[in-house]
Amino acid sequence: MTEEHDAAYRAFTARQYGMRAADYVSSTVHAGGADLDEIERAVAGRGLARVLDLGCGGGHVSYRAAPHVGQVVACDVTPDMLDAVARTAIERGLDNIVTQRAAAESLPFTDAAFDAVLCRFTAHHWRDIDAGLREARRVLKPDGLAIVVDVTAPADPLCDSWLQTLELLRDVSHARDYSVAEWTAAFGRAGFALQGVTPRRLRMEFASWVARARTPTERIDAIRSLQRAAPEIVAARFALEDDGSFLLDTTSFTVT
Repeated sequence: MTEEHDAAYRAFTARQYGMRAADYVSSTVHAGGADLDEIERAVAGRGLARVLDLGCGGGHVSYRAAPHVGQVVACDVTPDMLDAVARTAIERGLDNIVTQRAAAESLPFTDAAFDAVLCRFTAHHWRDIDAGLREARRVLKPDGLAIVVDVTAPADPLCDSWLQTLELLRDVSHARDYSVAEWTAAFGRAGFALQGVTPRRLRMEFASWVARARTPTERIDAIRSLQRAAPEIVAARFALEDDGSFLLDTTSFTVT
């Protein structure tokens, strides 16, 4: 991909999320969870001066980290998302949150600029996971902490294909959900040392899942059609419910 194509893709992703900014700030799925509690515990009491919320989305990592650190830089490619985070931070009295527009693959920060890099439910939109992780490693201090949380794909090829298909139908800015093995290899290539892996399962309530992404009716119909036709192994793997709700695998990775 050329630099021009990369820029076009980032603009495409930003457009997709610009209209949804308020939905992600208010999303209950994103605003809570054991993974978010884990992130807050990891930064609390460590005296961290500067933390990067990489791909901040609705800013929920920033809001949790801010009371425990000197400064949080909330970074995203979507201007409307950053505006929503800035407004919400002011409303919550979190004056140590600042925003920065940038793509994960090309961060405008100096080397070793952050004590911690936190990244939650955003890497599946990156055009180049290797470039994003290399940048995260570059801007993190040598002894710094990084926590990455994302949806993780099944190792089974059939279930993996079904997951990627449903994700793309729901949100055309989806790039890929990676397996734990793919994540582990990518961390190694970027120079990270894997310290901890915490798997979880997260229920996606179908109506709010598609509403949050503003999925068009024809693609909702396609998702439901695929779900109804799913083979038993797929239906069991994702615990498909009659209304389309299902379970996703998520994983928290702690790396240094």
